[in-house]
Amino acid sequence: MRFLGARFGLRTRLIAAFLLVAAISAVTTATLTYREARSAILQQAQDTAVAQFRDRAGAQDVRLPLDEPRLRQMCQTLAREGKPHTWIVFAEYADLRVSSSDRPTSNVITLELRTAARAHAHASFQRVVKDGEPWLTIGMPVVFDRGGGSPRTGLVLYAVMPLHPEEANVSAMVTAARDGALPALLIALVPALLAARSVLRPVRDLRRAAAGIGRGELDTRIEVKGSDELAELAWTFNESSTKLQQSVEELQRAEARARRFASDVSHELRTPLAGMLAVTEVLDEDAAHLSADTAAAVRLISAETGKLATLVEDLMEISRFDAKAAGLHLDEVDVAEMIRKTLQARRWEGKVVAELPDGVRAVLDPPRFDVIVANLVGNALRHGAQPVRVRLGTERRDGELLLVTEVEDSGPGIDPAVLPHIFDRFYKADEARTRSAGSGLGLAITWENVRLHGGTVRGANGPTGGALFTVEIPLEGA
Repeated sequence: MRFLGARFGLRTRLIAAFLLVAAISAVTTATLTYREARSAILQQAQDTAVAQFRDRAGAQDVRLPLDEPRLRQMCQTLAREGKPHTWIVFAEYADLRVSSSDRPTSNVITLELRTAARAHAHASFQRVVKDGEPWLTIGMPVVFDRGGGSPRTGLVLYAVMPLHPEEANVSAMVTAARDGALPALLIALVPALLAARSVLRPVRDLRRAAAGIGRGELDTRIEVKGSDELAELAWTFNESSTKLQQSVEELQRAEARARRFASDVSHELRTPLAGMLAVTEVLDEDAAHLSADTAAAVRLISAETGKLATLVEDLMEISRFDAKAAGLHLDEVDVAEMIRKTLQARRWEGKVVAELPDGVRAVLDPPRFDVIVANLVGNALRHGAQPVRVRLGTERRDGELLLVTEVEDSGPGIDPAVLPHIFDRFYKADEARTRSAGSGLGLAITWENVRLHGGTVRGANGPTGGALFTVEIPLEGA
C-alpha cells in the first residue's frame, strides 16, 4: 500500500475508493435482484405449468383398457393445451410407452420423479438440468373419480417443459444489468469527483500554507470553514502557526540583541585594546633588559593581548556577517600570486608546500580571499602537522568553471563525529577545538567568506590521514 500511495495521488485513491464502493454496491444489488427475479420467474412458470397439467390430466376421460392410439391422442391433446408454453407429454401404462413426440420415452424424467408420481395421487414435479439445458418435469397418476374414492387406473402421465424462455428472460435481465453498470459507474464518477474535491480543497490549502511556512511566511493562515475534522485540522494549523510565529519573532529579537551586544562589546573593547597593544609592544622591546621572570610575564601578557585583539576583530567580522553588512569588492586577480603574498605576509613560506600553477586568474574580493587562505593554513599549522600543502586548480562542473583551493596537513585528521560541526561558532567539543582557529571563529568566518563568494567549503580527512579543506568558488565571481 505504501508504494501504491506513492504512485497514485490522494484524489485518485479517493475516487477509486468511491467507485469501488459503488461497484460493490451495484454488484451486490444486482446479484440479490438476479436471484430473486430468477426464482420468481421460474416459480411462476412452474406453478402455472403444474396447475395446468394437473387440471388437464384430471379432466381426461379415461376408459380402460387403453391402447397405444388412444394414449398417443391423449398425449397430443395435453401437449397442445400446455401452458405457459408447449409441453412434451409422455404416458406410461403397463408395458405401453407413448408420447406426443416421435420418442416414446424421455431421458429428462428421473427415477425420483417416477417414484414420487406413482406414490402420490397429486402432481409431482422436478426441475432438471440435462446437458446444460433447464427442464421442468411433472408427473401425475390418472385416477377414476367415483365419489367416495379415487382408484388409480395405472396410467401415469408426464409433462416435460423446456425452461429456455424463462432462462432467456433471466439472461436478458443480466445483460441489461451488465450494460447498465458502466453508465452507472460513470454517473457515480460525478459525486466521486465532487466528494474528492470537497475533501482535497482543505488539504491543498494546508499544503500551500505549509509551503508558505517553509518559505518563512509565518503569517500564513488557513480559512476555517465548517466544524468537521478538516476544519479542526485547519484551526490546529493556524494555532500552531501563530505560536511558531511568536516563537520565531522572540528568537529573532533575542538574536538581534545578542548580535547588538557582541557588536557593542567589540566596539567598546577596540579602544582600550589599541592602547594595551601599544604598551605591550613597548614592553616587548624592553623585555630583554628585564629579569627572566618579568620578561616571561611581559611576553605572556603581550601574547594574550594579541589573542584578545584577534578575538575582538573576529567578533566584529561575525557581527558584520550577521547584520548582512558584509559585501564584496571584486577584482580580477592572479590567484597564485595572491596566495604567495598571504604566505609571505605571515612568514609561512618555509612551513607550507605550495602547488600553485601560474596563469590562474579569478574574480575575487582579495582581502576576503586572503582571510580564507590565512585561516585555513593557520588552522592547519596550529592543530595539524607539517608539512602543510596548499594546492590550486580549476574544475568545470555543471557547465560552471570553479576555482578549487585545497589546504591539507599531515596531522592525525578530524574525528568523523566532529566533521559536521567544524564550521560552527565556538563549538565546545574538545575534538572540534583542536581543529578550530585560535579565536574559535576562524573556520566560521572562512565559511561566511566562501558563502559570500557564492562558493562552498568542506572539511574531510585526506588520503594520507590529515585534515583536508577544499574551497570551491566560481571563477568568474559571485
